[in-house]
Amino acid sequence: MIDVHCHLDDEKFADDLHAVIQRAADAGVRAMLTAGVNVASSRAAIALAAKYAGVYAAVGIHPQDSASFNENAFSEIRALARERKVVAIGEIGLDFHYADSAPRDLQEKIFTAQLELAAELDMPVVIHDRDAHRQVMEILARRNGAPRGILHCFAGDLAMAHAAIELGYFISFGGAVTFQNARALQEIARQLPLEKIVIETDAPYLAPHPWRGKRNEPANVARVAAKIAELKGLPVAIIEKQTHANSISLFGFSASA
Repeated sequence: MIDVHCHLDDEKFADDLHAVIQRAADAGVRAMLTAGVNVASSRAAIALAAKYAGVYAAVGIHPQDSASFNENAFSEIRALARERKVVAIGEIGLDFHYADSAPRDLQEKIFTAQLELAAELDMPVVIHDRDAHRQVMEILARRNGAPRGILHCFAGDLAMAHAAIELGYFISFGGAVTFQNARALQEIARQLPLEKIVIETDAPYLAPHPWRGKRNEPANVARVAAKIAELKGLPVAIIEKQTHANSISLFGFSASA
């Protein structure tokens, strides 16, 4: 398995990160993509990727970190994107959930600039979308499907998922698909083609059932795979194999992943 989205630099892992990564390996996780949310965490993601064989990095500025965006920060993200084991631009996108978030027009400007950077560098993107489904899809559609990437912790509807797939994106499911009240999301996972699905944890956030509310970690991506297998009526080994192949084709992880 591959966990296509986590935050290993989070302070919640400060005391036992090595053990967390070992548990992931023991659970069958061959690679983890740790995503930056600003320049500092993007640097930290790169450092972790250099330290651990199974860790890869994404670099970018999260919409909730829009205040940190300026020309210097953008130039640094561009430079960091060329570092070894950086395989994506992310976590980028829009977040309209909080009233005190950055202005929407500023978020859209930063999102678009980073999409353009990814296209320039021919890199996939890791997209954050919270309560901004229409605006995210409008921006992606204007780019005619370029660049490629994932909609992480997907929270839209089935029509949005199909539209994203038509544009060339993969749909990423995390712990929320295991929640007992997530029937709509589970139906989306049931109906989408397995060839367009990847799996993640968003660790340390969004731990799957029955650990909801606790610290999440990459080993728990196995619970996501198991739930999708249950929903599709397929052996979990098939889910693991296909999502693994999808992740490698998208992010270009090494053959040993």
